[in-house]
Amino acid sequence: MFLEKLLLVNYKNIVSNSFEFDAKINCFVGNNGVGKTNVLDAIYYLSNAKSYFNAVATQNIRHDEDFFMIEGTYAINERKEIIVCSLKRGTKKVVKRNGKNYERFSDHIGFLPLVIISPADRDLITEGSDMRRKFMDAVISQSDKQYLKTLIHYNKVLSQRNALLKYFAANQTFDALNLDVYNAQLNTFGKEIFNKRTAFLEAFIPIFIERYKAISNGKESVNLVYKTQLKESDLVTLLDLHLQRDRILQYTSVGIHKDDLMFEIGGHSVKKFASQGQQKSYLIALKLAQFDFIKKQAKVTPILLLDDVFDKLDETRVSHIIALVQQDDFGQLFISDTHKERTEAVVKKTNQSYKIFSL
Repeated sequence: MFLEKLLLVNYKNIVSNSFEFDAKINCFVGNNGVGKTNVLDAIYYLSNAKSYFNAVATQNIRHDEDFFMIEGTYAINERKEIIVCSLKRGTKKVVKRNGKNYERFSDHIGFLPLVIISPADRDLITEGSDMRRKFMDAVISQSDKQYLKTLIHYNKVLSQRNALLKYFAANQTFDALNLDVYNAQLNTFGKEIFNKRTAFLEAFIPIFIERYKAISNGKESVNLVYKTQLKESDLVTLLDLHLQRDRILQYTSVGIHKDDLMFEIGGHSVKKFASQGQQKSYLIALKLAQFDFIKKQAKVTPILLLDDVFDKLDETRVSHIIALVQQDDFGQLFISDTHKERTEAVVKKTNQSYKIFSL
């Protein structure tokens, strides 16, 4: 699988542009602010039906314009697939495959597997548990559509339960039977999500540890620890125990939506104790393990996006990424960088075909 062509109209700061890509390596070079990262983000959008960098969909429309449109032409097993993502102000986002609208965006997830490595990944370390749950859910969902459906069901019921708790508080009333219906549904969906997250990490952690060992030359030991309330008890029991608290807070305070991934190095918190270099290595290992895991599970080589990484990494880490792309089983790569000469010098070492686009 690879992306052959890309057409952009009014996406972020890009008025209109089109590209024809190499099947292996493609580089976007130019000064800061010219739109290199925006092109990578558009490619990410085609795979995930959303931006990697901006959660508010309308903010991806160019200033003073009414819409944006992204079109990608892919070669998959000798057939062409055309994906179009578009949004007009005041209307719902549209995602089409070969001219046919997706009724549910979730049906598209996993069709075009992709991994991005970006300076923005540091949010996985510095921000709250929500970021790390999203990472875990995104990796699993690329190869497990049922997981994504279960997650959507869980979040819908969670929203309904929270609305009921707010209703109880506003009207000074309480209906235990109504609440029990939601508790039972949360327990069913939550148990399935918990089991799949547990199984995922059992497979993922060894891959991640090996990737980190290769990047750091085996200097430190690292780990990922799954923190979840469902290790203590089933969700129905937890919901009953925390009922009074939930009624006061007017939202559901326990469940798999409170899960977290603890990032550890040498048995200590990466956020608190790792150096900047160790944090970078940790994140790259995490993303390369994501690449390996998706490839193995989906049996498709993901597209890999490297956003501004050569400017942020030392030579050792760059060398490791280059060693990755020299492998025969590697797929298509997109790179953004501010220095054309540096980028060309790096990609030449791969002995792969490449194209450089100056923006």
